Amino acid sequence: MAHGCETCRLRAYSERKPNSIIAKIWRWHTKWCPGWKSYQRYLASQQEEQS
Repeated sequence: MAHGCETCRLRAYSERKPNSIIAKIWRWHTKWCPGWKSYQRYLASQQEEQS
């Protein structure tokens, strides 16, 4: 099951154009978004499993 942040169009756009206003809003959003924090914990656990 894919995490919502993996397929998020705003995140993908922000990665392609890091100096855009959308990217700035995205970075601001990630400071408080519970979904993003959950996704980061998921990625960390996946990396630990691979090590």
